[in-house]
Amino acid sequence: MEEQILIHRLLLIAITCCLTTACVGTAPLASDPGAGGNPKADVSWREVSPVLAEPKAPAPQTTPNTALSPLMPAPSSTSAISRLDLPADLWDRIRRGFTMPDLEGPLVLDRTQWYAARGDYLQRMTDRSSKYLYHIVEEIERRGMPTELALLPFIESAFNPQAVSTARATGMWQFMPATGKNFDLKQNAFRDDRRDVLASTRAALDYLQKLHNMFGDWHLALAAYNWGEGNVGKALARNQRNQAGLSYTDLNMPTETRYYVPKLQAVKNIVAMPQFYNLQLPHIPNHPYFQTVPLTRDIDVQLAAKLADVSLEDFKSLNPSANRPVLLAAGTPQLLLPWDNAEIFMRNFAQHGEARMASWTAWVTPKSIKVAEAAKRAGMTEADFRALNGIPPQMLIKSGSALLVPRSVRMEEDVSSAIADHGRLDLSPEAHLKRVVVKAKPQDNLEAVAARYKVSTEQLAEWNKLSPRSPLKTGQSLVVFVAAKSGPAKGNQKTQAKKKAVKNQDVQTAKAR
Repeated sequence: MEEQILIHRLLLIAITCCLTTACVGTAPLASDPGAGGNPKADVSWREVSPVLAEPKAPAPQTTPNTALSPLMPAPSSTSAISRLDLPADLWDRIRRGFTMPDLEGPLVLDRTQWYAARGDYLQRMTDRSSKYLYHIVEEIERRGMPTELALLPFIESAFNPQAVSTARATGMWQFMPATGKNFDLKQNAFRDDRRDVLASTRAALDYLQKLHNMFGDWHLALAAYNWGEGNVGKALARNQRNQAGLSYTDLNMPTETRYYVPKLQAVKNIVAMPQFYNLQLPHIPNHPYFQTVPLTRDIDVQLAAKLADVSLEDFKSLNPSANRPVLLAAGTPQLLLPWDNAEIFMRNFAQHGEARMASWTAWVTPKSIKVAEAAKRAGMTEADFRALNGIPPQMLIKSGSALLVPRSVRMEEDVSSAIADHGRLDLSPEAHLKRVVVKAKPQDNLEAVAARYKVSTEQLAEWNKLSPRSPLKTGQSLVVFVAAKSGPAKGNQKTQAKKKAVKNQDVQTAKAR
């Protein structure tokens, strides 16, 4: 009996030795030149877990001739098993993805000091960014792009998806109308995808990737994003002809573009080491803020926010492309909602049953029509109709325009996809107005120019596709529609000419005397 126990123990020891040897000997060391590439990336699951390795032939059951060495713990191999080191928060994750070359110089120092001295401004920007930043970082990492690009909306719009520049660039990523259309951002009477969080982020990263492929340099790509690829291409060609440098700092650029990359570098510096500038970034968890929810029926914006149990302001901040009081399911097939509120919305949406959810519908004008007449047909006051559809005074609605009107009780069908996706609002000045172009004077703003020409600030902003609060530059051209002065009839013109000729003759006679 004792002999059997001894043999059993010897077999267990032999098997343990084999397993220990496999664990220590199979994983390549980090310093092994034959390991190749990143040792962490080359470790297979079989190397990390020798217990799950391919079964080996059993060792011959022979009694060893020499004494067995005592079993010792196998030394840990950092190349085989790496410590799981997750980012502390989203800022930490962004820092780890910084791969863009640093830009240095007086402009970077100037902008870094400017941001660092405005802690309240930074706080407001970073608070706004907390809703969108995780999604942007996810998309950037999925594409293998530098995470510095996630900070670009700080420069473009201060992370305000409703921002509109004086040049009509709109949204968090500040797309111009034409550029937005080039990247499939729809702009119609009911939505503007330049404000949409998901669509605009996709388009911006597509555009930045395209620019990087064109110029092979992230600083030049950013300059082109701000100034246009054509202008950057011409500046590079000019420097090449003059045998000058071809880097970002070598180009002759407008002031805005000259400061553009230094601003981004300044924000990067602060995010990299906020404590160095006596700043504290707000905590942004490294997990999604929102999720998408399908929208299957037209619904009022206020009702959607109520069903999701979120404030109207928070709802609009996640769904800023809806620039009307109703969401058309055919054109907006999904909503963004805070993670915890998505399930609440879907439950309340289902419980709402077949009850009507939209108070508004779309009406396409069969002919050109005055605003007063369209308002009368809709059963609204002219002022309310103008406010609902964003129509400035003294404008005519052109044929084929899509307008929001109250939805009757008998109307059951939602707005069709053809109208929701392609509906437009076309306006033209009424016949008795004439178009003039004026230049802004020093210290002018839209309110001052509007008062000078006796029009409203909202009118002037609409005519020039600006925000009512947009600043003006000295000499900036502005379109104004003013009342046309009625000229004299053709017959009267001849009479006036005769009188003038007689008057001139009388003057000459008097001089001769």
